[in-house]
Amino acid sequence: MRRSFQAPRLYRQIQKQALRLTPPQALILSFIALSLAGALLLKLPIASHAPTSWMQALFMAVSASTITGLTVLDVGSHFTLFGQWVLLGLIQLGGIGLLTFGVLIIHLSSGRLTLRHRAAMQDSFNQSGRIDMQNLLRVLFGFIVLTEMLGTLLLATQWVPEMGWRRGLFYSFFHAVSAFNNAGFGLAANSLAGYVGNPLINLVISFLFIAGGIGFAVIADLRAKRRFQDLTLHTKLMLVGTVVINLLAMLVLLLLEYGNPDTLGALHGWGSKLWASWFQAVAPRSSGFSTMDTASLKPVSAFFIMMLMFIGAGSGSTGGGIKLTTFIILLVATRAFLRQHPNPSLFGRSIDMGMTLRALAIAMIALLCVLAGTFVLMLTEDGNFLDLAFEVISAASTTGLSRGVTPTLSIAGQCTIMVLMLIGRVGPLTLAFTLANPRGASIAYPAGRVNIG
Repeated sequence: MRRSFQAPRLYRQIQKQALRLTPPQALILSFIALSLAGALLLKLPIASHAPTSWMQALFMAVSASTITGLTVLDVGSHFTLFGQWVLLGLIQLGGIGLLTFGVLIIHLSSGRLTLRHRAAMQDSFNQSGRIDMQNLLRVLFGFIVLTEMLGTLLLATQWVPEMGWRRGLFYSFFHAVSAFNNAGFGLAANSLAGYVGNPLINLVISFLFIAGGIGFAVIADLRAKRRFQDLTLHTKLMLVGTVVINLLAMLVLLLLEYGNPDTLGALHGWGSKLWASWFQAVAPRSSGFSTMDTASLKPVSAFFIMMLMFIGAGSGSTGGGIKLTTFIILLVATRAFLRQHPNPSLFGRSIDMGMTLRALAIAMIALLCVLAGTFVLMLTEDGNFLDLAFEVISAASTTGLSRGVTPTLSIAGQCTIMVLMLIGRVGPLTLAFTLANPRGASIAYPAGRVNIG
């Protein structure tokens, strides 16, 4: 009798504690729970052709659920069809976010969103202010399904003739989901290097990860408005910024790698060189796919790609990094300071101080995570500094590009990378708020002066 009485009370206590979680805490715990569940499934004998250690299963699950793409095992040869479906499920759930998926189900079943659900959604999408969450959910779900299905059909025109209907369709669907969610998981050991000059693969894959990385709020805004002038400031920044940074990155990488015999120099014809430059320019914005050997890039090219990975994709998207809009806000604020303008502005809209401070905080926390991660790997590993720093930024930005270091890392190194992948997915500012539990200041202190610069 005592046990039957205590069990419901224990359940109520657990439920009560769960309801006390803030949205950032719930978001972090949801990704941890997803990773642990994925590790259990990947450890099953039916998930792989060869034995998988607990550390390998956990690393692959964390990488998939945080949509990073760094791997310690070859997905195509090590895992069975069941294991590949598990990874695909982790990628899809991690891409749209467990809270987003859960609230979507609540909305479809009841048509209502509570204030707590809205707060969770805003944290998951990294949005602030009043937004139409129900409309965003409808657009989100429809856009995901339509884009991934369209990508699958287009890729199938290449891979079904090569591999047959069954394998070709799964191959196409796997890469479409992985690309749209900016996960970077592929079924070939060399990623997409076999299609470096293929226009269809380059266009479809890059379209998918740009569509997933531009941000769902942007998609909803584009759907609701027809003229560029009517779009929100965030949407304008994302559209213009994406075009500019992608074209600039393509030009820089073409110039840097043109004479490298291990990358662009080995390709025949301008067509293949341009496609390879384009793909390597847009891929560091969090996709993780590559059509060239990243380890063969010149050090200056690798450093440039590290900068692109750090900037990342769009806010509220499947991509990582500090986000393109964060980077733009910091540039605009710096320009305003140098020109002695009191209020930074863009497209006829001023940028308030709170937004600038938020952008500064995100960039600073991300930079500290990268520095700390690189420091730890330099203590625990024997590798080259550039390679270790590249891997750290790739993990923290959830990009997934690698110079071949990850599979050789020690247990301590792999644990460091897993922590960075988790931080990169939930967002550095969300993690800081969760750990700091900020409280409002009760005392206002007089202003002081500090010499800077």
